[in-house]
Amino acid sequence: MTILETLGITKSYLIGNRRIKVLDAVSLAVAKGEFLVVKGESGSGKSTLLAILSGLDRPDQGRVLIENQDVTDLDEDALAPLRNATFGFVFQSFHLIPSLSALENVMFPAELKGDPDARGKALTLLDRVGLGERAASFPHQLSGGEKQRCAICRALINEPRIIFADEPTGNLDSVNGAAVLELLLELQRERETTLLMVTHSPEIALRADRVVTLKDGRMVADGGHA
Repeated sequence: MTILETLGITKSYLIGNRRIKVLDAVSLAVAKGEFLVVKGESGSGKSTLLAILSGLDRPDQGRVLIENQDVTDLDEDALAPLRNATFGFVFQSFHLIPSLSALENVMFPAELKGDPDARGKALTLLDRVGLGERAASFPHQLSGGEKQRCAICRALINEPRIIFADEPTGNLDSVNGAAVLELLLELQRERETTLLMVTHSPEIALRADRVVTLKDGRMVADGGHA
């Protein structure tokens, strides 16, 4: 079953007086529960594709479908609750809110949704990733690995159908990076969540169900690990 699809996505940006095409007619279908890695050199369009798939950016041309619903032209008022309920996000630089504790950071998306059990779900997730005793700590008091585990909990609290991860281990050392990846994949399998990950790492790509390679904004390979 296809959960996410793009049809001929094209995107360009005006830089100075030059228009740079970042994505060029990219079509992609993602299956429910799939772990898909998007790889390519810097500037290949990976992060832009992820942003468009997740509704954080819009294509110049082409369509984006979520569970067969065309969401390309939805305005921000319609997109925001869809993103919060359907998607989870894990970024390289964590994006935790400095003034909120670990617990409050994890609770935040559920509170936006009006979930009365936001606190209970957040505590359960933090316990699950070994951060139960760090729930009251603020981001500046957490290590890089702890921050990313906290960010994963935040991404999962609304039980999203799709998780978007942009270089989630990029700011971590090899030991913490490996631990965070194992945790993310374990939770993804438990919940049968679709996982789309942008990464430069060949090791992570080998773990994926499928790998898509971008070059100069075009999809040049789909399906292999070579």
